[in-house]
Amino acid sequence: MLERKITLGLGFGGDIIMYVILVYDILADDEGAKVTRNTFKICKKYLTHVQKSVFEGNLTELNYMKLKAELNRWIRKDKDSIIVFKSRNERWLDKEFLGLIDDKTSNFF
Repeated sequence: MLERKITLGLGFGGDIIMYVILVYDILADDEGAKVTRNTFKICKKYLTHVQKSVFEGNLTELNYMKLKAELNRWIRKDKDSIIVFKSRNERWLDKEFLGLIDDKTSNFF
């Protein structure tokens, strides 16, 4: 799998910081509920829950690696998928909301 390198910002103490949007899609089969539940809990530990299976937030490179390692324990490579969008900073991303705006996203305006 190809992974594109991006230049990331520096946080306190020189930690590399990246802004991340994570989206997951879990197959709804017999094991799917357990995988979904654990995927949600792991994502919630590192990122802000925005809606359904969408999370966002700032992560250090180390926390991003931890997040991926934890998710890899649950994601079934042949049935489930996770997409991670990374940027140097949230300000480089324009957000537009269509339809219902949940209270969880209101603090992002």
